[in-house]
Amino acid sequence: MNNEKVRKALLGAKLMDETALASAVVSAERNRVSLDRFLLEKNLVEEKILFTELAKIFGVPFIDLRTTPLQRDIVRLLPENMARRHEIIVFAQADDAVKVAMTDPDDMEALDDVAKKVQKPLLVHLTSPLALLQVFKLYYQDDLQADMDAEMDQEVAEQESPHSPTKSRFFDRQPDKTEKHDGAETQSVIRIVDQILEQAIFQNASDIHMEPRERELSIRFRIDGVLREVMTLPRTVLQPLVARIKVLSYLKLDEHRLPQDGRFMIRTENYKVAFRVSIIPVYDGEKIVLRLLNESAQVLDLEQLGMLPEPLTILRRNLSKPHGMILVTGPTGSGKTTTLYTVLNILNRPGVNIVTIEDPIEYRISRINQSQVQPHIGYSFANGLRSLLRQDPDIIMVGEIRDNETAEISVHAAMTGHLLLSTLHTNDAAGALPRLNEMGVPSFLIASTTNLVIAQRLVRRLCDSCKAPYTLKKADIVQLEKQLNFTALLQTIKDHDDSVDNELRFYKAVGCDKCSREGYQGRVGIYELLEISSDIAQLILDNASGIEIKKQASKNGMLSMIQDGCIKARKGITSLEEVLRVTKE
Repeated sequence: MNNEKVRKALLGAKLMDETALASAVVSAERNRVSLDRFLLEKNLVEEKILFTELAKIFGVPFIDLRTTPLQRDIVRLLPENMARRHEIIVFAQADDAVKVAMTDPDDMEALDDVAKKVQKPLLVHLTSPLALLQVFKLYYQDDLQADMDAEMDQEVAEQESPHSPTKSRFFDRQPDKTEKHDGAETQSVIRIVDQILEQAIFQNASDIHMEPRERELSIRFRIDGVLREVMTLPRTVLQPLVARIKVLSYLKLDEHRLPQDGRFMIRTENYKVAFRVSIIPVYDGEKIVLRLLNESAQVLDLEQLGMLPEPLTILRRNLSKPHGMILVTGPTGSGKTTTLYTVLNILNRPGVNIVTIEDPIEYRISRINQSQVQPHIGYSFANGLRSLLRQDPDIIMVGEIRDNETAEISVHAAMTGHLLLSTLHTNDAAGALPRLNEMGVPSFLIASTTNLVIAQRLVRRLCDSCKAPYTLKKADIVQLEKQLNFTALLQTIKDHDDSVDNELRFYKAVGCDKCSREGYQGRVGIYELLEISSDIAQLILDNASGIEIKKQASKNGMLSMIQDGCIKARKGITSLEEVLRVTKE
């Protein structure tokens, strides 16, 4: 988008003043992004208002594709590669013309290409990049199996020779001539792997599971915390596909009996994604799991994490303390690392020295000194933490407290004038304190150094376009009472949300085109913040259990995760079913 047109739209509609706009322009240039993208990412202007004003300047209508009914056969008048290349899509027909939506109506080259392709006059509309991306996700995400079937048919038809040229859209890495490659360099396998990786990125998957079965190979993506099977491949592609992943990850091609871990990265103009690779032998072959880490993603702020006002105040209060320990707990995949990086981003000021020891480094943050553990050469969390303490740090982040030695050094670091952030694997916030004691940390040190424990889970967000309100019936309440004290929960909801009325109204997932008929889109955190008060500290000194600590914290006003989640369910952010799914013990 032309920055000058964006400036003209903003000033003409009085959406920003000259001073604020000049500052935004400088920040956008510093971050090397377009002005409109910067403004939307920072929530400085509402997307629909901005693009409506831009449409007036371009002299074309504005169309929000996310709320426009679309037909697959109309959309497919334009090939996917052309649609993505020019950021344009055909969304409707009108008499002898077709209606197209694009992000830059001044792109005459794109308009000429599309007109030649569809052989009809074009009625141009302006749309936003985010709306266009939603349409791409909806109308091309189910093409993966068809594309894979075509690749397999082509492989059979071509009967590729060893001298066939091999080319990947993303990677130059090929097997060494001395390596046994198991077909890893064949063109079909390269295309199949490229397609799987690209579709996973496109669908915002967090993990890819490649699972061998007796007669087939299953490919599943984890999207919004839920595994979904996206395709199956013939068993014959298993060995070449495993070999290709090993090639990209610089793993041993001839090792099939032991687990292997590796890493590789995809860089394009639009994204930069790292893949953590885990391969283990299973009964039917080798299973591969790839964790996707979007290194081009923006670090969130505290409001975007989804914390309610009261927990947010508690967190801010503890971040202002110069020393002590803040722990984030929860199972794998509960968003602990995202929370820690968000906190680090807030603490990241020119006047402080922040150092981290991580495994792996998931996001790069400017001015923060991040170190990667290397267990195979003896560089562990404990050894790394000892070295970090000699680097004159003000704030330290330890990726995870895994053992007694790391726990002991962490506590001593927090006691000697450092603010230390780390994670633990416990089910709730109160359980973190006895867990440290089990690791050999004396109770008096835990009580005196721990400032705050945050427990969290991720729940799926209800799709704003299709969520439907409903009122709880007596039968629903009876079922809920079996799992929780619903009467007390309702009182808690009313105490923490002034907008709540007496009706038992919640929201449920329905499903629409925008959310791929899932009813959910994206995820949000639910939290439990345990602040170490004097009475909690005394319980720690008395070696109280996690249950006793949690009871006292609740008396002190701590919101449990299920209470936090139900407040968000009442607000229509998520559903009761989703909260109960992730918090059940």
